Amino acid sequence: MEGLLVKTYRESDLTRRDLKIKLKSAKRRKLSSSRWLVRQLNDPFVQEAKARGYRSRSAFKIIELDNKFKFLSPGASVVDLGCAPGGWSQIAVNRTNASGGQENNELQGSVVGIDLKPVVPIDGARFEILNFMEDGAEEKLKSLLNGRVDVVMSDMAPSSTGHKKTDHLRIIALCEEAAAFAFEILNQGGTFVAKVLAGGVESNLQKILKKNFKLVSNFKPDSSRKDSSEKFVVAKGFRP
Repeated sequence: MEGLLVKTYRESDLTRRDLKIKLKSAKRRKLSSSRWLVRQLNDPFVQEAKARGYRSRSAFKIIELDNKFKFLSPGASVVDLGCAPGGWSQIAVNRTNASGGQENNELQGSVVGIDLKPVVPIDGARFEILNFMEDGAEEKLKSLLNGRVDVVMSDMAPSSTGHKKTDHLRIIALCEEAAAFAFEILNQGGTFVAKVLAGGVESNLQKILKKNFKLVSNFKPDSSRKDSSEKFVVAKGFRP
C-alpha cells in the first residue's frame, strides 16, 4: 500500500480543498497550541496518514527516502532510533518483510525500535525501552539482534526551545551521537539515515560520515513541511 509512487503524496496533490477546518473554540488553549492544532487538522499528510493507518505523517518521509536511496530491502535488519510512535517502523516492517508470510519466497527481515517510552506493538517489529546513549546500549542491542544490522535510522529531534540556533546545535549533537552508535552496530556496507536541521554547523557531521561511508547525501522529502528547515542525511556503504 505504501509502495505507490511518491508523487502521489506531493502536497500540491493533497491540498485541493476549497474549505479549511477551523477550531470551534480556543478556550483554555494557548495561541501556539491552537495554531499547531489548526495546522494538523489541515495538513494533507496527517489526513492521508490517518486514512492509510500510519501512526504518523513522517511515514511518508521514510517512504520517499527509501524510494530514492533503496535501503529497506527484503531480509534487511533495521534499528529505528527514537521510534515512537512507530510510523517509520511500520514502513520498515513492510519493506523488509519483517512480518513474513509474503509471496515470492522473499527473505524475512527484522525491525527493532528503541525509545525512552513504550510503543504500541506492531506485528513484525520489536520495541524496547532503551536509551541508546547509555553505556552498554549497543551490546544490549546486539544481543537482541543476534549480531549487527544493515540499517540504522533516526527521525529523532530534541524538544524545541524556540531558538533556531540552539535547536540546530542540539539536533546536530543528537545526530552525531546516533552516528557514533551506528558505527558500533552496522554491518559493512550498511546504511545510516537521520534527520538534521539546515543551519551551517553540520559540516563536522558530514566530515565524520564521509570518513566512514562510501556515499553521503542530503535530501528534503516533499512530505517535509515547506517552512521546516529539516532535511535528512543518508549515508550508504559503511566502512568499519
